[in-house]
Amino acid sequence: MMMRYNKALLLALSFSAVISTGYAANVAPRDTTLAPVETQTPNSQYKPAFKGQTRIGGVKTKTPIVVTVINNSLKNPWGIHVLPDGRFLVTEKVGTMRILKANGAFDKQITGFPAVLFRGQGGLLDVTIDPSFTTNRMVYWGYSEQTEGGSLLAIAKGKLSADETKLENVEVIYRATPAYKGNLQYGTRIVFDKQGNLFISTGERSGSDIRMKAQDLSAGIGKIIHITKTGKAVAGGPFAGKANALPEIYAYGIRNPDGLAWNPQTGQLWEAEFGPRGGDEINIIKPGSNYGWPVVTYGIEYSGEKVGDGIQQKEGVTQPIYYWDPTISPGGITFYTGNITEWKNNLFVGGLSGSHIARLVIKANKVVGEERLLRDRNERWRALVTGKDGALYGLTDSGKLYRIAKK
Repeated sequence: MMMRYNKALLLALSFSAVISTGYAANVAPRDTTLAPVETQTPNSQYKPAFKGQTRIGGVKTKTPIVVTVINNSLKNPWGIHVLPDGRFLVTEKVGTMRILKANGAFDKQITGFPAVLFRGQGGLLDVTIDPSFTTNRMVYWGYSEQTEGGSLLAIAKGKLSADETKLENVEVIYRATPAYKGNLQYGTRIVFDKQGNLFISTGERSGSDIRMKAQDLSAGIGKIIHITKTGKAVAGGPFAGKANALPEIYAYGIRNPDGLAWNPQTGQLWEAEFGPRGGDEINIIKPGSNYGWPVVTYGIEYSGEKVGDGIQQKEGVTQPIYYWDPTISPGGITFYTGNITEWKNNLFVGGLSGSHIARLVIKANKVVGEERLLRDRNERWRALVTGKDGALYGLTDSGKLYRIAKK
């Protein structure tokens, strides 16, 4: 459903718009909630495991915001990271990485990458920087790599040159095996933990002949992976020492995890997962947990048939914190840490097929309110991040970088 803006407060400009949306005082349980933002008929009649797991009551932002397109010339952008000086490091699926100035203008183009397979959902994907970037200038990124057995997700690192135009001493530190003769669902978000190790999300590659590998602890696909900067398994992992299990696996049963972010209030790792028809999920990632795919899901096959035995709850399988049916196709996620008070620590989810940004209000690890933002822009929101200036920034598949800020 399109978000109902007060037309007196919505001004359409060529490259920017000022948007003020009314917010009902409805987050606390004693307040009256708005109707759920999702009004379409679900794909299935599956029942949630608990109240509020889907179609939660709506909320509305009351702070006036300004929406500006600050770059509209990117080519299939996929990942974005804020540099210490406020500029942006952006990947483009075609195999290029750029530095944008804080105002969105092109600054530098970076070269020096291994060959990238730009096909299907593959290409140059997520990017992040070392926690000690200001002294070591190390950049980490994910990309799809062609191998003899098919393609796979590779994670590499390299040092950004002094002139910021190339990566030096490039090294591939991890490959999510097995390779597969398909070009879908690589996953690929990368975040550092407080100890300086990396968490990586890997997709299960989509094919019906391989997706059960998400449940296979000897495979690196369909997982949350925990490795050091050199690509070794972090010591003491939940499957360390287990027979026929990769020690770097942290969690499993994952479909296509395009979102990964730390909750700044709790320190927990949250994940957004692209489901089939319905069944998009928000999960809190816990060590050793099984998130079910493809045995347990709230989605159905694209054909309309049930997935597997059509199971939604099973002993030993962790339930999603929240799910959508119909799908919004979640891309990147971020917990907002900027200067719009009512958005503080809300989870923002980029909707691809949903063509909106979902704002989720979180309390005690539960979603208590949902809002759909910028639906009128008809964009596929690929990645989101809070900038140094307190604004929310969003990359779209159409090649735009949006700045969403307090008026």
